[in-house]
Amino acid sequence: MSEHKAIIRWQRTSEEFLKGKYSREHTWTFDGGATVAASPSPSVVPAPWSNPAHVDPEEAYVASISSCHMLTFLFLASKQGFQVDSYEDESVGTMAKNEKGVPWVSLVSLKPKIVYSGAKFPTPVDEEKLHHLAHEQCFIANSIKTEVVVRAAAP
Repeated sequence: MSEHKAIIRWQRTSEEFLKGKYSREHTWTFDGGATVAASPSPSVVPAPWSNPAHVDPEEAYVASISSCHMLTFLFLASKQGFQVDSYEDESVGTMAKNEKGVPWVSLVSLKPKIVYSGAKFPTPVDEEKLHHLAHEQCFIANSIKTEVVVRAAAP
């Protein structure tokens, strides 16, 4: 169907690589030209070998799930005649250890706050159905084993 590319670049900047004393800062460059500064989470690799100002893989994973859900939701809402003015999601990924003791992102909680306008507004049941369909149709959600839950934000 399609391919999606990213170039990951890292360069050693320390003579103490074999001692584990090296920066893990790197970049992600995407096919459209955007470059993002990346680093492991400081909760995984402490500073100065990580940079908390950079995006870490776990944050990017959570963001990709949230973004895919939102894009699918917006498409479905427009098809059903619901005009969305804004969509904001403060998503959270929760780490746990699997049966082998290896950490993984076991849960991603989406907490979208959606503002509508126009002639037709969704009921809470309509919105719940839209989120359910968005989750079922999201490319990323269909590619992962992490549990994804949507917790509707209070109006």
